[in-house]
Amino acid sequence: MLKSLQLENFTGFPKADLSFGKNLNVIIGENGTGKSHLLKAAYVALAVSAEAAKDAPPEGPSKARLQTALADKLIGVFKPDALRRLVRRKVGRDKCRLRFTFSDARWDLDFGFSTLAESQVSLHTAPTACVDQRPVYLPTRELMSLVPKFVPLYETYSLPFEQTWRDTCLLLGLEAKPGQRRAEVKALLPPLEAAMGGVVQSDPTGRFHLKLPSGKMEMFLVAEGLRKLATVAQLVANGVLKNQGYLFWDEPEANLNPKMVKTIAQTILQLAANGIQVFIATHSLFLLRELHIGQQGEFKSLDTHCFGLHLSEDEEFRVEQGPTMDDVGDITSLDEELQQSQRYMDTEYKAQGSGNQTKH
Repeated sequence: MLKSLQLENFTGFPKADLSFGKNLNVIIGENGTGKSHLLKAAYVALAVSAEAAKDAPPEGPSKARLQTALADKLIGVFKPDALRRLVRRKVGRDKCRLRFTFSDARWDLDFGFSTLAESQVSLHTAPTACVDQRPVYLPTRELMSLVPKFVPLYETYSLPFEQTWRDTCLLLGLEAKPGQRRAEVKALLPPLEAAMGGVVQSDPTGRFHLKLPSGKMEMFLVAEGLRKLATVAQLVANGVLKNQGYLFWDEPEANLNPKMVKTIAQTILQLAANGIQVFIATHSLFLLRELHIGQQGEFKSLDTHCFGLHLSEDEEFRVEQGPTMDDVGDITSLDEELQQSQRYMDTEYKAQGSGNQTKH
């Protein structure tokens, strides 16, 4: 479990100290306040550690290897022109620093880089062991329809896509091992398949289909909301998303209607309840309310932490946090939705009043 993240001079964050919940972490803010930056920073640390675990010696991965891997992953995930572009902009030279603490102190990681860095990271604290689960990052766009052609293209050409897309496509393409359907798979998969009305299948070429009672449907023809559910279902079925795993989901509500958002909220809560540490970034009042409703009922025991991101007058990212959404401060995008609801009710009231006057 990722316990905390401390940031200094990273992108728009002058300083931030985030404490994460064991089950669910909700990052709330309007556009341009750093939501995706937090998701990606945490993802980079976990992804590099999990990758190093493949052939690391018992005492942990080497410092040189980690420094190279961290620099490469930061550039691949954030896509800056140079690593130094991730240091908070201000006059003069400066350094940024990222510190990660875990439930297992052997995984702790502390590194940084300066405004002079092209692709060099300085490691302050090296882990003596690696995380034992690969993290999953789901961007705002679904990826199920891109498999399997995207990965060969990405690794052959210089494509303007973040490396999270390539990572997730690789995970989607993994096959389930024999006996993979453990207890958590049996608990998570049926609700997803019921919501989709079918089962995810792949053909010999690696393309995915949704098998419905009426027959198979190519993923390109499936509605985007169902493709998002199919992505999660495939990652559960092939054993990537499992107990003690990590899921980062950027704006899970993107391009979905309210009915599908309700299903996505239920899926998020179910994943968190089954031992997956979930991190989501959103500015959707509807999704937040659905999560709140679920946590007042079936999912009361979830250890949740909420983070409100705000943009200060000097364009710095500021974080407010706590166990509930009441602790994150005012969020403009959420206030606007509430105000719109009030304006709509006022308009309807006036229209009804005008209609009654006309009749008389």
